[in-house]
Amino acid sequence: MRIFRCDHCGNALFFENVRCLRCSSELAFLPDRMALCAIEPAEVAGTWRRKGGADPGRWRPCEHTRTRACNFGVAADDPNPLCVSCRQTRRLPDLSIPDNRRRWFRIEVAKRRLFFTLARLGLVDTRPAGGESTGPRFHFLANLPHEPVLTGHSDGVITLNVAEADDDERVRRRLALHEPYRTLLGHLRHESGHFYWEQLIDQAGRHEDFRRAFGDERADYAAALDRHYTHGPPAGWQERHVSAYATSHPWEDWAETWAHYLHLVDLMETASSFQTQLALPGFETEQVPDPFAGAPLDFDSLLRHWLPLTVLVNSLTRSLGQEDAYPFAPSPAALDKLHFVHDLIHAQAAPR
Repeated sequence: MRIFRCDHCGNALFFENVRCLRCSSELAFLPDRMALCAIEPAEVAGTWRRKGGADPGRWRPCEHTRTRACNFGVAADDPNPLCVSCRQTRRLPDLSIPDNRRRWFRIEVAKRRLFFTLARLGLVDTRPAGGESTGPRFHFLANLPHEPVLTGHSDGVITLNVAEADDDERVRRRLALHEPYRTLLGHLRHESGHFYWEQLIDQAGRHEDFRRAFGDERADYAAALDRHYTHGPPAGWQERHVSAYATSHPWEDWAETWAHYLHLVDLMETASSFQTQLALPGFETEQVPDPFAGAPLDFDSLLRHWLPLTVLVNSLTRSLGQEDAYPFAPSPAALDKLHFVHDLIHAQAAPR
């Protein structure tokens, strides 16, 4: 996620900001502009315009802005009361329970970050016609007596157990499942991979290409997961897979690889917005490029910057006494799968 600048005073802004700390301008993220903008009241009550008056667009707040659950704007002529991110969420837990409201807020923050990256890749529409939505739909649900909620994807719907928004519960599950990495954003990126497998592989008839890269997805899925959780990953799994969980089934290998590709482009965009230069031993000193600026970068160019960037990120977190932020070391075979995802995305949609 890149850093933004207040278009009124130039102050640095972050994606979730709602007010500029320098000039006190109200802020909103405008998806159809893909920008966090300083706003002011427009001529029609309840609508906004960008400060300065050069942009003819008009917007209004997402309905969830009232509860501070969202900072996205909605085009004034859009019939949907919700922004393009919030309208993707179709089911929520009981929000009269304070903990569920807090969990929902945290999950929506992660989902808006996912939306941003998918929009930058041209995989969701920032202003769909008729107030509809594109991309996956979401159910955020809480456990009920005798009704546990399992995180997963089915028929275009991503379900997330809201307990994952609690740090202690997420860490407990990470340790119990022997996972080196488990975050809300990571969950959503992984599950979005299942959604886009249906869109980009299944519906497009690319099964043979997929099977050459990831294996035969027709293998019994339930049996594969049972085998994984009973016996763990096979020996030497690091030689072909980006994570241990990716070994469980070709669908999970794809979803894990997809999530890592989103990690890659988002991390590079962040580093580029800070004008980061890498000068690591064995690498030429170069400024990290923005993967979304101009013509799409070829995969080898992305890789040349991304691998040393992960070394930098992990070194910074270790300096703070934290575990590695990116606890993975993709093998050449795993990188080939990332290359497959890269080529497929850029064959389908132009970055926005």
